[in-house]
Amino acid sequence: MASTASVLASTVATAAAETIEDLRFSITDYVVFTIMLSASAGIGVYFGFFSKAKNTTEEYLQGGKKMPTFPVAVSLVSSQLSGVAMMSIPADSYAFGFNIIFVMLAMIFAIPILVYVIVPVFYENGVSNCYEYLEMRFNKRTRQLVTITFVLNQFLMLPVYMFVPALAFSQVTGYNVHLINTVACSVCVFYTMLGGIKAVVWTDVVQGAVMLISVILVAILGTINTGGLGTVLENASAGGRLDFNFSLDPRLRITFWSGTFSGLLMWTGKVGLDQCCVQRIVSLPSYNHAKRCLVMAGIGFLLIMTFTCFAGIIMFAYYYGCDPIQAGLVSKPDKLMPFFIQDIMGHLMGMPGVFISCVFSASLSSLSANLNSFAGVVYFDYVKPHIRHTDARANGIMKMVIVVMGVYCVGAGLVVQNFNSIIQTMWTITGINTGAVVGVFLLGMFVPRCNAKVAVTGIAFSVLTMLWIIFNGQLNFKEGLIRYDTLPNGLDKCEARNFQVILRAINNNLTQVVTTPVPSLDAPKAVTTAFSSDRDFSIYDISFYWYKVLGAILVFGWAIPMSYVWPTSKDEKQNPKLYSPFVRNLLNQPGPTLELEELPLKAPLPEDENKNKPNGIEIDA
Repeated sequence: MASTASVLASTVATAAAETIEDLRFSITDYVVFTIMLSASAGIGVYFGFFSKAKNTTEEYLQGGKKMPTFPVAVSLVSSQLSGVAMMSIPADSYAFGFNIIFVMLAMIFAIPILVYVIVPVFYENGVSNCYEYLEMRFNKRTRQLVTITFVLNQFLMLPVYMFVPALAFSQVTGYNVHLINTVACSVCVFYTMLGGIKAVVWTDVVQGAVMLISVILVAILGTINTGGLGTVLENASAGGRLDFNFSLDPRLRITFWSGTFSGLLMWTGKVGLDQCCVQRIVSLPSYNHAKRCLVMAGIGFLLIMTFTCFAGIIMFAYYYGCDPIQAGLVSKPDKLMPFFIQDIMGHLMGMPGVFISCVFSASLSSLSANLNSFAGVVYFDYVKPHIRHTDARANGIMKMVIVVMGVYCVGAGLVVQNFNSIIQTMWTITGINTGAVVGVFLLGMFVPRCNAKVAVTGIAFSVLTMLWIIFNGQLNFKEGLIRYDTLPNGLDKCEARNFQVILRAINNNLTQVVTTPVPSLDAPKAVTTAFSSDRDFSIYDISFYWYKVLGAILVFGWAIPMSYVWPTSKDEKQNPKLYSPFVRNLLNQPGPTLELEELPLKAPLPEDENKNKPNGIEIDA
């Protein structure tokens, strides 16, 4: 069967271009898609030219700290659901099974950590840029080191966020992917540059609604077309897509343990310790607003991502025994979702346009949020110290940074198109430094004895070690020592299930002469696959899902012993508010002294505090 599949896959490439014409966008789809992009641009125009808000830096980056709770919650959800998520997560479920759901369910554990451990520290210290905290807790060098990793991450990831939906649009229209990428990036840069954080948030609301409608429709229509939920589960189970893996072997591609722990660390870092999300959280009027916002965002995220993950299972059940990839109609799993949408929804007027709008909505949300926060970090950390600051000058420079990054994203698409697995590429790239960044924040909040020297060296140790591990891991991939082959599917059921488009692609090419590959006479190599390994254990073989977790462990593994080698000076006093409330309660320290501005304006001091007023209030000279 495997050899037959490979023969078929190698013979249908020329037919793919002809038969895929049956699955193209209609005029209605183009209209729906155009309306979505126009709505996003219109919101940017409104907040850029017609909104009555003041033209200040705080207004541009934080909406004057008066943003409403529900739109910010929707914005947080939208910005986490990039086009990569809408395209690559269903593809991952299709190819490797449903274990990726554990990454998404980790959000259940991440929300309490954000609400009760991390966000209170930011609010109590008046932090508007999360990297300010590192300067308060450690020193400026620590902040600079982490912001450098943030900037590098944005350079690596922003082109990916935008290229994936361009890939989807190209699949269903036939237009050049780089032309599409240019148009989409231009629209995103336009409304982000003009409207600031308010435009980002309100376009995210529109785009979030489109995403929710789309994934629910895909799940419902896909299930109906497959023959009902029972048939979906039966086919997925027969194909091994519902086999959950609880192995402790860290070399396996994804298990319950790697999915849960990497997901917990990723969501904690992405939502609570990444400026693109923190910027919106602290734009809310108070901590209580932030707490409600995070709970709402967590529920919304779990709802959409459960449907998104299950869409891959539905997609496999629908194509069980008739794989469009082996038939040559789709070149790789990351392109399968738009093909599936056109297949099951193409007869419904405008629905394919809605889904492609959904993919674009997700990517525009991620790109706009990251562009806005990137511009803020670049200005305040790298530009402001060297110029005379004014709000007008700051806003002008930040807008210029956004435009330059937009141009860069278009050009970098030429590189992104060569990636085989988008989701694996993203996890590998972010695995270099995400663990170190999350680790140093948690180190500051949980370990009072760690000082700046320990923090800086801990970050460097983690990043350099992860670079070495990931570099050698990629060499093992190149040498074939690690090979993530997908779970099997076939082409044996196409005729029985009457998939005419796929059948034509196959039948049109059966007359072509094909050559059967000659099997190698060399002894088979020991290989680590997605589901097993017959190699001796090597740290270089560990799954990319463990990279973030390992990076955080390395920070603590370095910092704890080194905090005894380089102890904090006894004269160095730390503000207890810089620690997590949980740690603060364990410290044998008096509570923070009240500053005059923290006292109620009209309520009189309690009687016992009046008696001790000279000792209870600190007045700055």
